[in-house]
Amino acid sequence: MTDQRHTCRPDLKQPVGGDRTRSRWWTVGLAGMTGLALTTVAVAPAANAAGRTPTASDGQPSTGSHRDDDRSPSDKGKKEKKSKGTPVPCDADLLTAAITLANARGGAVLDLAKDCTYTLTDSLPTIVVSLVLNGGKKTTITRAAAADNFRILNVGTGGDLVLNHLTITGGQTAGDGAGVFVEPGGQLTVRHSTITGNIAGDEGGGIANNGTTRIEHSTIDRNTGDIGAGVANTGLLTIAKSQLSQNTAIEEGGGVASTGGTVEVRKSTVKANHSALYGGLALADTISTITDTHIAQNNAEEGGGIRAFGGQLTLRSVGLSQNAATNGRAGALLVDPGTAVVVADSAVTGNTATGDGGGIVNTATLVARHTKVIENQSGDQGGGIYNTDGAMLTLFTVKVVKNTAVTDGGGIFNELGGTVELNTATGTVVVKNRPNNCSGDVPGCVG
Repeated sequence: MTDQRHTCRPDLKQPVGGDRTRSRWWTVGLAGMTGLALTTVAVAPAANAAGRTPTASDGQPSTGSHRDDDRSPSDKGKKEKKSKGTPVPCDADLLTAAITLANARGGAVLDLAKDCTYTLTDSLPTIVVSLVLNGGKKTTITRAAAADNFRILNVGTGGDLVLNHLTITGGQTAGDGAGVFVEPGGQLTVRHSTITGNIAGDEGGGIANNGTTRIEHSTIDRNTGDIGAGVANTGLLTIAKSQLSQNTAIEEGGGVASTGGTVEVRKSTVKANHSALYGGLALADTISTITDTHIAQNNAEEGGGIRAFGGQLTLRSVGLSQNAATNGRAGALLVDPGTAVVVADSAVTGNTATGDGGGIVNTATLVARHTKVIENQSGDQGGGIYNTDGAMLTLFTVKVVKNTAVTDGGGIFNELGGTVELNTATGTVVVKNRPNNCSGDVPGCVG
């Protein structure tokens, strides 16, 4: 093996005797790299992962057991037992060797060093087994600045990777998934971690998911990609109690872009993401459910907050606020053809568009219940909502109030051939909009 050493930058000084220990690790680690005889880094069974339940047959985790974020009332208040994995000292070569051996032996739980940056000069081995990487305070895995471009982590078919308390940064690739790439049939769980500062030339600056990915209590920020700067998805994606912010997409989906597949977002924040074309969230032919989530200050040419094209989208208890369409329509929500959207118990407030639809543009089917559309601004028509020819807009107990359009239809603008049902008997009101409340055929709207 050539003397191409990965560098490592511990953030705190090593304890007395650390150099001697590091020397022993180097010797054993190099032996393990060549002969898979890494004896000092003994591989712990994968079933020891935090939150996993081993089966009686083979000691492997039961399907999906480590992905359940909810505990029963009887478990609340109980301190979780910290898994005891195999320690990996602050050395990138040893991390590579430990993952190589884990792949050979069928899985592992690895405890990475606290206050440590594992600085790589090459990508880590593709993960094809059940592997848990436990970090701690200030544990980071990054690409060396002078190294050739590569992604940090790759989860292959059959691989099941769990990241706990880690920062993944500095990945750069001309393809997909600069931070983490998940192949079809692979699984990724990100817990209490940060995926930041990764750059993809195609999809998924932070994460490209083609399998199953769950993100919990984590931050995905400051990543860059052509499509889906934070996360690009074609598989099953769940985001819970997490933040996606300040990601930049060259085309669409600053926070998340999904083509096909399923997306669930709950109790999260999608904030201050930028897309040149469409959406902080860009959802194409996707079944999506967003619940108890704040989508704010995102901007794109059109559909500043969300652009849905085909598929189904359900928003429950969602706040869409201060998003902007910088050169077109739909500040908060763009519903494109072939899409069925339900908005319930939500608020669309303070969004802006240079074109039509300061709050919402609907070109397909949109049903809103118990929702507020307030103080949105359009540079042309439809300050609150713009409904196009052939589109169906149905409102139950919806308040469309204090929206502004430069040209017409301060509250609602309905194109000829579009259908709007206010259902005023349920409490829907369209009032105090400028220059008028409605324009076009909007039965039950006054002024």
